[in-house]
Amino acid sequence: MTFAVFRGIFEAPLVNPYQFRLRHKDGTYRWFAWTGAFEDGRVYANGRHVTAEHEQAEALARAEEQLRHSQKMEAVGQLTGGIAHDFNNLLAGISGSLELLQTRMCQGRLTELDRYINAAQGAAKRAAALTHRLLAFSRRQTLDPKATNVNRLVGGMEELIRRTVGPAVEIEVTAAAGLWMTLIDPGQLENALLNLCINGRDAMPDGGRLTIETANLWLDDHAARDHELPPGQYVSLCVTDTGTGMAPDVIKRAFDPFFTTKPIGMGTGLGLSMVYGFARQSGGQIRIWSDVGHGTKMCLYLPRHQGDEDSTEGAAGLARTAQVEQGKTVLVVDDEPAVRMLVTEVLEDLGHTVIEAADSVAGLRVLRSDVHIDLLITDVGLPGGMNGRQVADAGREVRPRLKVLFITGYAENAAVGNGNLVPGMQVLTKPFEIQTLASRIHELTQPA
Repeated sequence: MTFAVFRGIFEAPLVNPYQFRLRHKDGTYRWFAWTGAFEDGRVYANGRHVTAEHEQAEALARAEEQLRHSQKMEAVGQLTGGIAHDFNNLLAGISGSLELLQTRMCQGRLTELDRYINAAQGAAKRAAALTHRLLAFSRRQTLDPKATNVNRLVGGMEELIRRTVGPAVEIEVTAAAGLWMTLIDPGQLENALLNLCINGRDAMPDGGRLTIETANLWLDDHAARDHELPPGQYVSLCVTDTGTGMAPDVIKRAFDPFFTTKPIGMGTGLGLSMVYGFARQSGGQIRIWSDVGHGTKMCLYLPRHQGDEDSTEGAAGLARTAQVEQGKTVLVVDDEPAVRMLVTEVLEDLGHTVIEAADSVAGLRVLRSDVHIDLLITDVGLPGGMNGRQVADAGREVRPRLKVLFITGYAENAAVGNGNLVPGMQVLTKPFEIQTLASRIHELTQPA
């Protein structure tokens, strides 16, 4: 390589110093930087001994790597500390309520049981929300993307946002005409928008104005690099407040999990990290512009989707389903006995016949048998060498019309098709409400 570089000076001068090393007689190496040129039949070259500079650069690189590692460990410590703090509080509420529930039942004091049941259920729901936000931050949550009209979504949430932020905050909605569609999980986008509005409200303790606006956006190569996105067409959803604003050092850490400038007890610091994780997992981005004392603007950028709006009814509509068709045979595959028991009892209460399997091997054995199966309910992460999606795909090879409901508490989106499930497949995230499970079963077992 060195000889090739120096041969090149006969064609063009070597202006940028070329660094290479030579072995010293003591076995160590020395670094040199050379430039050179060929003129009037002569070679003119200049070399500098740069070993000290080279060693300084290596030492600096090692120091920077150690600093990055230290920062990572600090972030991990902050994350695990925050998780432990919040979960210990939630577990105390759950375990304490269950112990008191057991004590009161032994005492025959059955009139107070609802208090403890409600307390345990409330803590369990908050724990589920916490893990959901953590999965969103880490971009591991299971999304259910649909072609969505963001203007219609914002319009449907406007009244809820007004009630949430209170009368001291003026709400202004500016919806772009002809807004493009985006392929997004609408429920998660609603959560993200509500989080941004709550953040804006908290930044205006004495009231102010909150502006929600949508727009179509083209990002060329330069703009795309600035936004850390591929060039192309995007839908933007921005929330602007007239509040206290953020200092530059706060903006840098705004998306860190458990980072918050709010007093203890006023927030977990997971809201913005969840929004960031959701945006990135959805192929988009979020950006902050802020001026201390003059307010903050936060913008979500979501990729344009070429397609019509998905008109399927959301989870709220499913939860209104009152009756479930009876008489179906359902295969339940899950390695967690408690979850299997729960799902089985729900199905049996609804009048279905249930076949249980604890791993992918047992589940596939049933699917390849002659037993009639109307619906497969399977966890995504399974022991036995195959995940739930692979079991479902293998089952559909012999049962092409098999309906499938994936239930998962943690899953790489790729394991269930990155949200692109074929007809007859749905995803339900643990923990789930019993009515929601019943509604999904009802929808999947209806005649096509």
